[in-house]
Amino acid sequence: MAEVRFSMEPHGARVVVSVQGELDVVSSQRFDDCLSEADDRSDQVILDLSGVDFMDTTALAVIVGHWRGQVEAGGLFFLAGARYRYTKALWITGLADRLPMYDTVDEALAAARTVQPEPGAEAASGHDARKPGGPEVTGG
Repeated sequence: MAEVRFSMEPHGARVVVSVQGELDVVSSQRFDDCLSEADDRSDQVILDLSGVDFMDTTALAVIVGHWRGQVEAGGLFFLAGARYRYTKALWITGLADRLPMYDTVDEALAAARTVQPEPGAEAASGHDARKPGGPEVTGG
């Protein structure tokens, strides 16, 4: 099993965090640290899960924590490239219906450019912050 790798790339006011490998209890602290660094760099984070080969509930907890934190602070947190086969936990828990998800990073970046995030607990609890007529969120 190859070790999980994280990378961070700025895209204007946004930052894209890419993950390669397995997100599990062993990698959850490093994953949390990486997303914390992304949160410090930008209030608009896109998490690219296209390279994830497995994800467990500890990774879900990390994702939800950062998603809620960003939205409560008036930012945004989008997922891109989540593949059902490897990230089933998103769908099993119902989070795939609540988190803004896009098929590709490019689609998420385009959507982020058109969105004005809505601060507050309502948004953090699953309210879609996209404006009417915005891009469609897909389940991957």
